Amino acid sequence: MININMRKKKISKKNQRLILNLFKNNKNKLFNFKQISSKIGIKDSNEKNEVIKILNILHSSNRIFKEKEGKYKYLEVVKNYEEGTIEITNSGNGYLLMSGKDIFISKQNINKALNNDVVKVYIFKRRDKKENISGEVVEILKRSKQEYVGILSKRKEFGFVLTRGPKMYTDIFVSENEIKKAKEGEKVVVKITEWPERAQSPFGKIIKVLGKPGDINVEMDEILYDYNLPNKFSNEIISSAQSIDKRILKSEIKKRRDFRQTLTFTIDPFSAKDFDDAISYKLLDDGIIEVGIHIADVSYYVKENSLLDNEAYKRATSVYLVDRVVPMLPEILSNNLCSLKPKEDKYTFSAVFNIDEKGKILSEWFGRTVINSNKRFTYAEVQKIIETKNNYIDSNTSLTNESYNISNEILQAILDLNKKAKLYRRERLSKGALSFDRVEIGFKLNKKKEPLNVEFKSSKEANKLVEEFMLLANKKVATFVEKQKPKKSFLYRVHDYPDDDKIKNLKEVVNTFGYELDISGKKLTKSLNTLLKNIKGKAEQNMIDTLVLRCMSKAIYTTNNIGHYGLAFDNYTHFTSPIRRYPDILTHRLLQHYIDGKKNLDQNILEEACVHSSYKEQLSTKAERASIKYMQIKYMEDKIGKKFKGVISGVTDRGIYVEIIENKCEGMISIKDINDDQYFFDQRKHQLEGYTFGNKYKLGDTINIIVKKADIINRYLDFSILN
Repeated sequence: MININMRKKKISKKNQRLILNLFKNNKNKLFNFKQISSKIGIKDSNEKNEVIKILNILHSSNRIFKEKEGKYKYLEVVKNYEEGTIEITNSGNGYLLMSGKDIFISKQNINKALNNDVVKVYIFKRRDKKENISGEVVEILKRSKQEYVGILSKRKEFGFVLTRGPKMYTDIFVSENEIKKAKEGEKVVVKITEWPERAQSPFGKIIKVLGKPGDINVEMDEILYDYNLPNKFSNEIISSAQSIDKRILKSEIKKRRDFRQTLTFTIDPFSAKDFDDAISYKLLDDGIIEVGIHIADVSYYVKENSLLDNEAYKRATSVYLVDRVVPMLPEILSNNLCSLKPKEDKYTFSAVFNIDEKGKILSEWFGRTVINSNKRFTYAEVQKIIETKNNYIDSNTSLTNESYNISNEILQAILDLNKKAKLYRRERLSKGALSFDRVEIGFKLNKKKEPLNVEFKSSKEANKLVEEFMLLANKKVATFVEKQKPKKSFLYRVHDYPDDDKIKNLKEVVNTFGYELDISGKKLTKSLNTLLKNIKGKAEQNMIDTLVLRCMSKAIYTTNNIGHYGLAFDNYTHFTSPIRRYPDILTHRLLQHYIDGKKNLDQNILEEACVHSSYKEQLSTKAERASIKYMQIKYMEDKIGKKFKGVISGVTDRGIYVEIIENKCEGMISIKDINDDQYFFDQRKHQLEGYTFGNKYKLGDTINIIVKKADIINRYLDFSILN
């Protein structure tokens, strides 16, 4: 994945660039090959012959034109075409996604392009006052995907797979011999094989039957297919993982710093199966402590350019749906070899710090280690220790459902680490880090994976203890590499400043709730944190939290370090989760490469890995959200006709979205169903307003609703207003 051999560019490329720039900078002048050779300093006869060849190349590619024999001039070309990715909207129109302003493409001009296809678009001006740029798809350069999920509708001699959805405007035709064993009404995976010029729908063949619509396993499989995410490993990959040498070798231990005699423990959720980070604690002299952040050394087992490495790169991340985890690595690695289980020797990659009583970092060390974790803790157990400050863990809190006592050494370690974590958190916030305390939605499932209850997970001191030390390791690793001279190519996790227009819009919204937001310069972050603090526990908290997040730029991986706005860090990377994130494996390899004093790596190849990992992460996030949305609708399926209190979480020209306060499930009330008046949408005020009586439905209002419909297949909730 990392190639340190860079190709040298030919001299003709350099001369071609010089000659083209000469014409660009002298657009109205004529030049012959002798004048050009003189201007760019070429005297050698061989290179003069090269100039003639370059002129022919530029002429044939329409960069220059021949005004008379031997005399050339710059050709000013108006660019009528753009290439890029098309995004289809819910309305069926599209946008060519550009770095500047996106280009509008009406549904009549999409010309068989599908969502996220790479296309070539002819550009023309729309005839309206704003002169928005619009265009027409003239060529599909690359299909984003070939496989789709839909419901089979059979005819006598053919069928259609019904795939229409918010971003898919066509069904797929399937001939009789391509239907195979699929039955009417089943959900199937269909692969597009061709789209004949005169055909309204693409042709395809059924490659897999998922099962009956509405079945939870079927619906979750569909989500994975929708986002082009794999859900199984091939036999070849599994065999490759099983063939790895599982021994902890004395020869390898000698190459590593040994922490097996140092107090070490893991802190994870109750349901965790893979433990990729552990913390060690040792009390030194004068109140100084040694803290080790030990991360599973996945790069030891997953060798560069191996089958496992290529598969991990392709997946780039584990995917966490409500009912399952789709791991980046086979289970033998993620849940066994690389998992830092208690009482087992494990290879790790570590960041080790000596810290004084005030939290100051006195020294740092990075490198490969070996550990043996003393204890596996859950967040609930550590939270109990922090709250009670004693050794006793009761049976209700205990992972094993049996009460027990911890040693004084562990008690001191947890309390001291929590004290340091609080210092680091306060320091981050004082420097402008954003403080989100969002409530995460979870579900209690029965044996059939059906949701019994909606659960809310909030971040407590135990969670923040682990978070702060992981942040510390990530920051310090990035800072260590950033300071290397000469400068080294590296993988950073960056977060840009918020979007100005969205922040202005947020200010307008929160003002309607009586909250202030100072969006001027350096005061913005402090003002955002004040807002987040003031809305905590209020009915509108989740809605405003979501609006604030939508203002933020997406955090991405890149070799271009611009810092992390949300964390207020100048340098930040991902080092702490290599079991579930491929960028962390890359970070380990890069860090060891530079610790060993080896030469700089090719930044372009590394950037390609960053772009790929960022894209796969975004797909994974969308899939996770889709699984939550599905499970919310499934949970509401037996609550038709029931009454709830909610908060208006969105307002559009089609109606209002309402989030139920007690369970965070969101549904829509169509504007057609609000029949006490005729309503219009005021986009600036984020509200619907009645023409006759002036009644208003605005963002953040509390409202009583009745559940009207829960559509599992199309995944939406319909509400009605309770008068």
